Amino acid sequence: MKPKIRCAIYTRKSSEDGLEQEFNSLDAQREACTAYITSQRAEGWVLLPDAYDDGGISGGTLKRPALQRLLTDLDEGRVDQIVVYKIDRLSRSLADFAKIVDRLDGAGASFVSVTQSFNTATSMGRLTLNMLLSFAQFEREVTAERIRDKIAASKRRGLWMGGNVPLGYDPDGRTLTIKESEAKTVRALYDLYREHGNIRLVKERADGLNLRSKQTVTAAGVTRGGTAFDRGHIHHILTNPIYAGRIRHHKNIYEGLHEPIIDPEVWDQVQRRLTENHARIRGEKNAAHPSPLAGKLFDETGDRLTPSHTSKNGKRLRYYISRRLVTERSANHPEAWRLPAQQLEAAIARAVAEHVSAPGFLPRTIPSIKATDVDQFRQRMDTLASNLNAKSTVSSWADLIAKTIIEPGSLAITLNAQVIADHLGLKADRLESEALHITAAFRLRRRGVETKIILGSSPPEIDQTLTRNIASGIGWYAAIRNGTTFEEIAAREGRSVRRIQAVTNLAFLSPTMIERAVNGTLPHHITTDYLLKKGFASDWAQQDDLLT
Repeated sequence: MKPKIRCAIYTRKSSEDGLEQEFNSLDAQREACTAYITSQRAEGWVLLPDAYDDGGISGGTLKRPALQRLLTDLDEGRVDQIVVYKIDRLSRSLADFAKIVDRLDGAGASFVSVTQSFNTATSMGRLTLNMLLSFAQFEREVTAERIRDKIAASKRRGLWMGGNVPLGYDPDGRTLTIKESEAKTVRALYDLYREHGNIRLVKERADGLNLRSKQTVTAAGVTRGGTAFDRGHIHHILTNPIYAGRIRHHKNIYEGLHEPIIDPEVWDQVQRRLTENHARIRGEKNAAHPSPLAGKLFDETGDRLTPSHTSKNGKRLRYYISRRLVTERSANHPEAWRLPAQQLEAAIARAVAEHVSAPGFLPRTIPSIKATDVDQFRQRMDTLASNLNAKSTVSSWADLIAKTIIEPGSLAITLNAQVIADHLGLKADRLESEALHITAAFRLRRRGVETKIILGSSPPEIDQTLTRNIASGIGWYAAIRNGTTFEEIAAREGRSVRRIQAVTNLAFLSPTMIERAVNGTLPHHITTDYLLKKGFASDWAQQDDLLT
């Protein structure tokens, strides 16, 4: 009796078109492969029950959930033969396929294409395989180039090529038509900027006028948008050439076929003013407040830190110093502070960025937050955190700081509740004040005359995406146990059923894995993509082996 050859069928389709049909392309591929396996029953071939289907994913990448799950089963010795309808269903990249062949060889397994008969065990078979893959890769690259060229040519003709529909317009085939109810908001924002010349003031006035972003309803019935504008969104609207009747493609701007909401001359004037304001701020050396944190810094005695500077080799060096060093110069103050301004500003920026981007910041700051609002608020806080780095202009984020107390070993930072509330589009009284206090470890290292500020005990780096997905997976699994279907959850969350199913698997991570994810102590390679695409064992002990 011949030994059994365990066969796994892999199917793939590049686009999602038609996948909603009762019998789609994936089903047709599986049916053909099943028939082929049945015909080889005398050779000991048996079909494994697991389905490995990737719908709507290109063959130019190995980052496919079902494929990664299949390769994991292959490595673990559960698959002897991979069966595909055509070789390009497995991969369209010659380099990627070489990696798959290496893993097949390592596992002592092979693969077969139902419609292309050759034997990869012989040199001629491998040559045939490489030729087929070369043509598949060539076809993919030519198709990609053709699409890019088509988009570029269409935009040169002024056609709108899709994407997020801008505020003030409705899509109309390959052009846009003005939606007057939203166009009024766009005109109001431009008028406010022409009046004030300052985006911060534009935001304040826009909030006062209750201006709101574009509101859309997804195919799943989820409502998005309709919120207050933040500064970044306002800047995007003010610099978007689409409102002047133009189309942008990379660095080029072409005349569009759609009607402008803003007169092109007015739009050009706004761009010049934005550029001039930006250049003035960057080049301003003797501004009224060269140290934006002035008045917000105090030492452990309650003494205010005041800006100071010296010049060395023609270079201006800024400091924050305890005020008593200025007002009581004749006295000796060994405990007073003299801190390099740029380093201190960078240290505070990092501490604030880590605080506001932490997964627990939103739940602690907004106790009444709704689950449906988490992603929206998180995006806003991620945008805010991205600006808080050592290279940012301090004046762009200094308003976030209400007060900072510096004492040996630590920084105690209090955030400005009103600024945070404005950024989230909320009223300040909805925020929990305790969540706006930050304590960061801090020390000085002196080498000669040079002083360096070091954030001593920086918190571990937490993978926010992974922790959010674990929380979602646990919540969705609980809902499934209570009778909710994957389809209902997908409709509610505005995501695909496949994504809901994949993330729900994270509910089965071991307690140790979850604890280390929350604490930020997982190995760096263990990410959401790693766990969903490579897969993980159901046995907790085997999962924990990944941590060693």
